Parts: sequence; structure tokens; C-alpha cells
Amino acid sequence: MKFEPTKYHLKNVGNGREFEDRGWTLGDPEGGSPALVRAVYKNKRFTPRDDLDGIYRYAEWMPIKRTLRKSCAPVTYKSKGLAQFLGLENLYITFSGWNPRIGAKMRTCSFKETEAYSVLARLDEKEKRILVVQSAGNTARAFAQVCSDNRIPIVICVPEDNLHDLWFRRRLNPCVKLVAAPHGCDYYDAIALGEKLATDPHYMLEGGAKNVARRDGMGTTLLSCVEKMGRIPDAYFQAVGSGTGAIAAWENACRLAEDGRYGENKMRVYVAQNDPFTLMYDSWKAGSHTLAELDPETGRHRSEVILASVLSNRKPPYSLAGGLFDTLKASGGDFYTASNNDIVHWLLQFRNREGYDLLPAACVAVTALAKAVEEGAVKKDEYIMLNCTGGGVLGAMAKGFMLKAPDLVLSPDLPAEEIVRQVNALF
Repeated sequence: MKFEPTKYHLKNVGNGREFEDRGWTLGDPEGGSPALVRAVYKNKRFTPRDDLDGIYRYAEWMPIKRTLRKSCAPVTYKSKGLAQFLGLENLYITFSGWNPRIGAKMRTCSFKETEAYSVLARLDEKEKRILVVQSAGNTARAFAQVCSDNRIPIVICVPEDNLHDLWFRRRLNPCVKLVAAPHGCDYYDAIALGEKLATDPHYMLEGGAKNVARRDGMGTTLLSCVEKMGRIPDAYFQAVGSGTGAIAAWENACRLAEDGRYGENKMRVYVAQNDPFTLMYDSWKAGSHTLAELDPETGRHRSEVILASVLSNRKPPYSLAGGLFDTLKASGGDFYTASNNDIVHWLLQFRNREGYDLLPAACVAVTALAKAVEEGAVKKDEYIMLNCTGGGVLGAMAKGFMLKAPDLVLSPDLPAEEIVRQVNALF
């Protein structure tokens, strides 16, 4: 059966202006104050589709033109072990990773697959430009795998220090090109590298948090939970690097409230960062709508010492309209931190209580939940969603794996013309 593109238009979250998507619109074409744009779907009812596989079960609320091969939806279940340990009656865990025992089969072990399958399905099959994605690790692995499986050309920019995250079960298709920023660089440098490459008209930036497909792909975690829970959660917990996943969850909670069958949107959004990389935490606790100052050298150092290195974004969508500050403010949520010791502690506790391992970032979310319980921010009978954004790496790697070497190592300080020239030579 041929897939019919989802019907939607776009809305400027800042001023409410509505307009049509021109194909890859990342912002309001009329400009104005910095603001996210949000997809407004023709279908106002939450309608999971039994006729579509994997994540495309939620296609009615994804801004896509087609479906792609080998996707998997997040899996939600009601916790017993961790819930009992924390004294919670209605804790639901949404897991995006590898654990076939519960039906979770994301081969890259990260909820970044939800982004990749949505973003790439928004891309027109006739698009001639090459997509550029910037990543600290997990996003790179997800986009590389999905593009390889579906033969979609892409250039992925990552810090060379994070190449250990670029593992795969099999050799990737040559349509995937990996460009690394040299040792000592961080995610911000990978962003700069991609931005310079995209100055050439043969390339197009994926867009990060500004891409409605990325957010609505990530928002399928909440849809999975609500489908299982039968209502909008009272509280939502997630670790954040950019905060895009938390923004996405809030946006879908608003859509579900508009549907009317799942209760009012009283969902408090709780997020956490890995100490000492606490740029957004520091800004939030200072009551500031503007990001705190963080010089590049300090940022790079802090990103090197945290276990959850994927949470080290120096350029997050915190301040713009519809960004993380607005999400926390509107939801009545809060921010937490987790030390490296906290991550190790909850990694072991979670494995003992739930039976599988999490990635460090997901352990940051578990830490936040434990702290919220301890201080009484959540009640034992409230309906709580814990977004465990990745795990199961040991199981996924059990049958062997290989690392993807970079096709190029380029300094982000190079002129844009030179970066374009060297990348062009790869194709």
C-alpha cells in the first residue's frame, strides 16, 4: 500500500503565525524574534496506525512524506522493580534501545533512531542536496545506520574524541560519509564544521531542534507511554543535552490534551544534566531566560570529564520561544544534575531492578527521578514517565561490531571553501 504524506502546516510558536511547509522549512520565513516552528496536524486525534511498522505507527503526528525500512518504536511498560525500590505506584518506563525480551529492537541502542526515521522520511525522495548532520555521537550512529539501510546520502560531522560511539554491526553503505573535528574539539566544533559545509548549495543542514521532524520523531516516546498508560503523565523525566526531546514531549502532551481523551496537560517536565556540564541547569536555577556564559575552553574540558558525553551541547535551544526554558516554565517543571558517581550507582541499581543496562545519559534521568522522589517533588501515586533514552549496548554488541573510521578529519577553523572542496572529493 502506497503511503500518503501526512497532512500538516507549520506554526510560529512565538507569535502564532501559521504557514505552509515549503519542504524543509526550519523557521518562520517572515523572520522575527527567534522561535521554534511547530507542526499542526490535520488529524487532531491520537491515531496509532496498525497498518504501519515500527515508529511509523505514529505517522499521523509525524511530518513525513514516506516510510523507511527497519524502524522500531519505543517500548513502554509499567515498572515493578525500580518502582518498588523508589516507592512509586505508577511508574512507567519508556525504553529506546536494545532489549528484545521486552520488544525493544533499536539496533543503535538510542532514541536518536526516532529522530533519524522521522527526519529522513520528511526528506523528499527527489531531493538532490546532501543532508548534513552534526552530532556528539548517538545521533551520528542513528543517522548513519538509517541512511545506510535506506541508501540516503549524508555527511555526518562529529568530534574525533567521540568516534568510539560510531560502532555498527556491519560495514556501512558508502553513501554515509563521516567528517571528524580533530582531537580536543567538542560538539560545538562539529556544529561549526557542518555549518561551513552547508554554505555550499549542494548541502543542506538537518536543522537540529528547529526541524519539526526531529522533535516529532522524539515525541513518539510520549505517544508510546500514553498508549500504554491511557492518559497524559503527571510527571516526565529525561536527561538533556539540547533539551529537544523534552520540548518534543511537551508539544505532544499539548496535542494529546487537544484530543481530549487523555486528560488535561498537567505534565510537569523534569530534566537533568551531567555535572559539571550544567550550562542549562545553571541558567534555569539563576532564573535566566538567557543561557549562562560558558567559554569554549571550559566547555570542552567539562565535556571531556562527564560520562554522558552526549549531553554536552554548548548551543542548545534553551532561550528561543518554545525552547526548553519556556517548556519548563509552562509545565511547572524543574532541573536536576547527576554526578558521574550517580550515573554508575543508578546504572547498577537499574540493572538489578529492571534487568538490563542503560546508557549513561539515561542513568542521568534515573538520578533525577530518584532525587525528585527524595525531595517530595513527585507523589507516590502520581503517573510518572521515565524516558530511558538508550541502553542494551552489551547485548547489541554481543554478536560482534566494527567501528566506522572517519572519511576526513577537518579543523572547524578552516575556511568554508576548503571544507567544501575536501568533502566534495568524497562523492
